[in-house]
Amino acid sequence: MTGFPGPIPMHGDTVEIMADSVVATITGKITSRGVLVDGRGFVELVLPDGDPQQRRDLERAGTYRYRLYDDGRLLYSSPPLRLHETRRESDGALVIMGSP
Repeated sequence: MTGFPGPIPMHGDTVEIMADSVVATITGKITSRGVLVDGRGFVELVLPDGDPQQRRDLERAGTYRYRLYDDGRLLYSSPPLRLHETRRESDGALVIMGSP
C-alpha cells in the first residue's frame, strides 16, 4: 500500500525505516497517521521509546521512508518523505513528522 495515510491512526508492531545510509527495524507499539499543520499535510510516525541515536540519525538524514507492518502484514509504505520535525513525547515515544 502506497500513498498518504488519512487522519485515522494505523497501529502496527514493526516498522522499517530507510534514511540515507540508515536502515532500522523497530518493534513495539507504533502508530502512523496523516495530520494537517497550517493547511499542509504531513505523515506522523510515533515510535516506542528507543535509542536516542535514532533521532539524531534521522535528523542528519533529512529524508526517509518507512514501511509499517502488523503481525507481518504490510499496512503502509510511505513515499520518500522530507523530515519536518522530530520530538519526544512525555512517555518517551519518538514522533517523526514528514511530508512528500
